[in-house]
Amino acid sequence: MLKKKPIIGITMGDPAGVGPEIIAKALSEKNLYSICIPLVIGNAEIMAKAIALTESTGRLSLNSLASAADLTNKHGVINILNLDNIDANSVIYGEINADCGQAAIDYIKKAAALALSGEIQAMVTCPIHKEAIKEAGCKYPGHTELIASLTKTKEYAMMLADGDLKIVHVSLHLPLSEAQRRVKKKRILTVIKLGNELLAKIGIKQSRIAVAGFNPHAGEGGLFGKEEEKEIIPAILSAKKEGINVDGPIAPDTIFSKVRGGEYDLAVAMYHDQGHIAVKAVGFSYDQKSYSWTSISGVNVTLGLPIIRTSVAHGVAFDRAGKGSANPQSLKQAIRFAVKLARNK
Repeated sequence: MLKKKPIIGITMGDPAGVGPEIIAKALSEKNLYSICIPLVIGNAEIMAKAIALTESTGRLSLNSLASAADLTNKHGVINILNLDNIDANSVIYGEINADCGQAAIDYIKKAAALALSGEIQAMVTCPIHKEAIKEAGCKYPGHTELIASLTKTKEYAMMLADGDLKIVHVSLHLPLSEAQRRVKKKRILTVIKLGNELLAKIGIKQSRIAVAGFNPHAGEGGLFGKEEEKEIIPAILSAKKEGINVDGPIAPDTIFSKVRGGEYDLAVAMYHDQGHIAVKAVGFSYDQKSYSWTSISGVNVTLGLPIIRTSVAHGVAFDRAGKGSANPQSLKQAIRFAVKLARNK
């Protein structure tokens, strides 16, 4: 178990999005420095603009580094590993840009390399734009798949968490027709096991896992689909044989309330939106009068990696970028979750 403060690498995300400003806001709070040493991986000039945007000028300064060895741990001083890989004057907030996509990819690659080498104890990622990284030539649809490739990880899964609600996904960024084809016993069993391992890492030893059905009412005995009988139930039975406390399939419209209510510690969702909608319905609050999000909470955790990676549970928010009004709540949660995992590693 790690006794000293872990170094947490925070990637800046897409320079045209809200990543830089939520970093500035999160790191303006003194309490984070008591649990970790933050290291931003990004562009110093863009971070300086973000500090000005968030009205932190005078309270925050940058410690621009050439390597991760020259860190300070002083509140008010943001360590930044300056890759200097994009002209800050060319960045237009809220616009898709291949150069911004490439810059974001560079930050991810650097953070993954630092985590693999042990120079940082975890990486926390700010949002990227999927179209921007595609325009930059990236063949992966998002962070999770890219980091899995960088770490040579074959079996991995995404978990979203907000408070007591933790949901791990069988499939991610796929058309629904393809997600249906991914509902297979082997994959479901793998995800159950990854979720069980994560719970142990955060101190939940006697875990209780619930598995969602794929179809309405979990198939209703085969009336509304056969995935439950052919794939999901066999996976659950195999997990039970391995000593995992797991139930299901449970109807998707009730399973998440049971997790929130404490009957289970974790739910397994069959596809992206099945799990994401539940977490964001709980963690995101929207005010129609101000046309703004008053609460954005939740953490994205990649399971199965040889490194620790957490992320915000929201996107680049191009409609809010450059206004200094972005909410840093999810980033602060992601940093704290990364610290918890690093300390228990």
